[in-house]
Amino acid sequence: MNDPKVLFSALFEPRRVALIGASSDVTKTTSRPQRFLRRHGFTGEILPVNPSRSEILGEKAYRDLDAIPGDIDHAYILLNGAAAVRALADCGRRGVKVASILAGGFADAGAAGASLQDDLAKVVRETGIRLVGPNSIGTVSTDPAVALTANAAFAVEKLRAGNWAVVSQSGSLIGALLSRADARGIGFSRLISVGNEVDLAVGEIADLLVDDPRTTAILLFMETLRDGERLARAARRAHAAGKPVIAYKLGRSDIGQELAKSHTGAIAGSDATFDAFCRRHGIARVSMFESLIDVPSLLVGHARSRSGGRRVAVATTTGGGAAMVVDSMAMAGLDIVGPPKNLVEWLKPLGIAAGDGKLVDLTLAGAKPEIVSGTIERLLADEGNDAVIFVVGSSAQFNPELAVEPLLRFAGSDKPFAVALTPSAEKSLALLTAAGVPAFRHPESCAEAMALCLLRTPPQPVPRLPEPSIGALDALEAGRVSGFDERRAADFFAALGVPMAKSMAVPDARRIAAAVAEVGAPVVLKILSIDIPHKTEAGGVALGIPDGQTAAVAAREIEKRVKAYAPDAKLQGFLVQKMERGLVEVILGYRRDPLVGPTVTVGLGGVLAEIYKDASTRLAPVDEAEAMQMVAEVKGLATVRGYRNMPKGDVTALARTIAAFSTLAHRQFADIAEAEINPLLVKREGEGVVAVDGLVVLGQPTHIPSSLRYAPSALL
Repeated sequence: MNDPKVLFSALFEPRRVALIGASSDVTKTTSRPQRFLRRHGFTGEILPVNPSRSEILGEKAYRDLDAIPGDIDHAYILLNGAAAVRALADCGRRGVKVASILAGGFADAGAAGASLQDDLAKVVRETGIRLVGPNSIGTVSTDPAVALTANAAFAVEKLRAGNWAVVSQSGSLIGALLSRADARGIGFSRLISVGNEVDLAVGEIADLLVDDPRTTAILLFMETLRDGERLARAARRAHAAGKPVIAYKLGRSDIGQELAKSHTGAIAGSDATFDAFCRRHGIARVSMFESLIDVPSLLVGHARSRSGGRRVAVATTTGGGAAMVVDSMAMAGLDIVGPPKNLVEWLKPLGIAAGDGKLVDLTLAGAKPEIVSGTIERLLADEGNDAVIFVVGSSAQFNPELAVEPLLRFAGSDKPFAVALTPSAEKSLALLTAAGVPAFRHPESCAEAMALCLLRTPPQPVPRLPEPSIGALDALEAGRVSGFDERRAADFFAALGVPMAKSMAVPDARRIAAAVAEVGAPVVLKILSIDIPHKTEAGGVALGIPDGQTAAVAAREIEKRVKAYAPDAKLQGFLVQKMERGLVEVILGYRRDPLVGPTVTVGLGGVLAEIYKDASTRLAPVDEAEAMQMVAEVKGLATVRGYRNMPKGDVTALARTIAAFSTLAHRQFADIAEAEINPLLVKREGEGVVAVDGLVVLGQPTHIPSSLRYAPSALL
C-alpha cells in the first residue's frame, strides 16, 4: 500500500479493527487491546478472532479472518512466533491494510527469532501488507479515539488529547512518557511503538505525521536508526512545515550501545554519527529523557526561524535558583546578558537595583505581579537579547495562582520566553502549560531547550560533489588490483587533492640510499605492506634519518623487527619519505556508516588520537565552511587557531583538505569502507598542510539510500 493517506488512516484512524488471538481473560495481556479500545471511546467495529470463542468481552468473535465480512483496516496480531507469521500471511491474503504484531522473540531473540523475522519480511514483500513490529506494544490516537495497544499504562481512566506525536522503538517508554506528560497537563495526538521495524519504521511514520493536522511536534525515542533515508526526508519536510522533530536516542555510552543492540536486534551505531545525522537534517537531539516533553513547548512556534544569537536575559525573584539556571545556560553555550538601561531606570524608584550584574534579581520586594510583568515586558522588547527566562521561587509551590498569573500573558511571544520553577510546583507547572507558556522544573532541561531553540541549525544543504578525476579513479583501481599499501594510499589521496609528503617507494634496502638523495634528507623510513596497517606498532618506522647510508642500515633493522612481529606478512619494500614538521598533528577519518552513510571525522591526531577522542564528525561530503566549523569544535586545535598568541596554523588549508578528503562520499568510491590520514601536519599560516601517512580499507560496495547518496547534482 503506497497511498500515504490510506496508510495513515489505517494506522491511526481505523474504523474496523481485528484482534487476532483476543482473549476474554482480563488478567491476560491479550485482552487489553479490546478493553482499552472501548474504555477510551473507540466508536468503530472491534472484530475479535479466536477459534474457540463465539463472543469475547461482549463483542462477537470470529473463528478466523475469512469469517469476517467486509474490509479490515487494521489487524493487531496477539499471537507468538510461527503463529504470528501465519496470521500475517492470512492478513496479507485477506487484503488487510495494516497489521501490528505484539510479540517479541524475533530478531531480538537470536538466530531462531531472526529466521522468523525473515519470514515476516517475506510475507510483507509478497502480499504488500504494511506491518508495524513485531515487538510493537501498539498504536494510539486521541482524536479520533483509538487505543489499539497492550501497554498497561493505558489502563488510565482518561487519555489527555494534545498536539504532539510520539514514535518510539520502545513500547514501555511510551508509558513512561504518557505518565510524565499527564502529570504536567500535556497530552498527545498519536503514539506508536514500532518495535523491530520489519517494514514500517520511525522515518516513514514520522513522514506521515508531518501531514497530520493534529500534530505540531514529532517526538522520537530511538535505540538505533534503520531508515535514515526516510527520517532525513521527514525531518526536512517537518522543518518546512514548522513542526520540530525532537529525538532522544540510547547509545551515548559504549554500554548504552551494547544494551540497545541486545534489545532491538540491531546495531546502535556510533553516537557521533547520529549527532552528525541530526545536525545535517535539522533534528533536535536531546540528552535528557525528560527533555522529550520539556523541549517541544519552546520549539513549537520557533521551529523554522532562529535568531542566530545566543544572548539570554534572566530575571528572577530567587537569586540562588536563578544562578542554577544561569550556570546551566552557560554550560549549554549560551550567553547571559544584563538588563537594558530602560529597565534599570524603571526599577530604581521601586527600590530594586538591577544594574549591578547580568542577572535581574527582583528579590522578594519585586514579586508583585505588576513588577514581574513590567520586567518581562521590557526584557522581551529589548534588542540586546535573543530570549528571556523568568525563574520563579517558592511562591510557585505555595501560591501558584499568584506566582504564575503575571507570566501567562506572555504565552506565544514572538521572542522565545520560558519559565523555570525552582521548587517542585506541579500546580504552577500545569497552569503555565495549560496557558501555553513553556515551563521547566529542571535547570538542565531548560538550558537544553533554550540552546536548541536559539542555536539549532536548520536542515543543511548537501554540498555538490565534482566528478572524480581520472587520476583518482586510476589510483583507486591500482589499489583494488594490488592492495592498498601506504604508497598507493598516498597516490589516491593526492589525486583527491590532499597534499602528501614527498616520498619514493623502493623494493629493497639496496636502493634506499639513492631514494634518500632523491627525496632529500632528513627522511622517514617505513615498511610497505598491505598486511601491516599500523606500522609503528610493528616497529616498521624510523624517523629523522640523516643520510642514505644510515637509512640502509635502518631498513635492515626494520625488516628484522617486522618479520618478528608479523612473520606471515607480505612485505613490498620500503617507503622513503621527506621528514616533515608542523605545529600540530591532525587525524582525518572517513567511514561509510551502515546507518547514516558516508561520514568524515577530524580530530587531534598522532598516537594519542584514540585516547583523547577529541574529534568532530559530519555526514560527508562537507564544504570548506562546514569543515572550518569542524576545526573549531576540536578543542586540541585551539593551539593553531591563535590561542594565547601561539603561532597560528594554516586552518584555511586544513579546511580545504578536509573538504577534499570528504569527496570519498562519491558513489564511484562506494567500495571504500574506511580511510584515514594520520597524521596530517598543520604548518604555520600560509604554509599549508601535509599528510605523512594514510590508510585505505576496501569492502563490499555499500548501498547508500538515495537521499544519502551524493553526486554532481547534489542530493540524488
